[in-house]
Amino acid sequence: MSDKYLRTAIVTGATSGIGEATARRFVAAGFGVVGNGRNAAKLAALEKELGSAFHGVAGDAADDRILESLFTTASDHFGKRVDIVVANAGRGLGGSVKDADLAEFEDLLKINVTGTLALLQKAAQKMVDAQQNVYPDLAADIVIVGSVVGRHISPFSAVYGASKFAVHGLAEALRREVGPKGVRVSLVEPGAVLTGFQAAADYSDEFVQNLKDNFGPLLVGDDVANAIHYIVTQPPHVHISDIVVRPTRQDYP
Repeated sequence: MSDKYLRTAIVTGATSGIGEATARRFVAAGFGVVGNGRNAAKLAALEKELGSAFHGVAGDAADDRILESLFTTASDHFGKRVDIVVANAGRGLGGSVKDADLAEFEDLLKINVTGTLALLQKAAQKMVDAQQNVYPDLAADIVIVGSVVGRHISPFSAVYGASKFAVHGLAEALRREVGPKGVRVSLVEPGAVLTGFQAAADYSDEFVQNLKDNFGPLLVGDDVANAIHYIVTQPPHVHISDIVVRPTRQDYP
């Protein structure tokens, strides 16, 4: 099966929003995709819809056993090494520093920071070794989905923004470490994207409506997926290290 697919990708958070859109975009581009998420039923539905180009691995993206399974599943299912990893799994949490629900903060850090770090570490370890003998003929990409609030903090989404500041720091540190070894590390910072993310983060209907009124039309998952596809389809010596994608009318953050 190794010649059937142009590249082999792992996408976390693949059961909705940006992750699902990215998985679909990759499959349409001729990539083999291993998608991860907690919703096993949705992964099974995607397998049925997208066919052999998509294979789901259900579980927590912060669990080392699940992370290792993503890479072994990709190798077993597609017969070739993973050369794209999209670290997209994450959750939101509304609220300012003064008012945020601290009972939810530990889970936010586990998913957004600890889980992302674990995936980045495993991806880097595997990709650096694989790239030694193939760069610059072949590319290897680690793409991290951050946020504009990890660049310009919003007082109304402060603790979530702080987790993304941490992720941005990890992305830049990893870029400096493995870029010279032929592995591209790219940070994608979306602005306001209309997905199920807002409801899961307990953002109020009024908050979401304000986003629509002030910045609409808002981005959708496909808009960010197109940016990710652009990043990974550059020639191996071309590195898009950081890209911000906002709705046209979004002035801040």
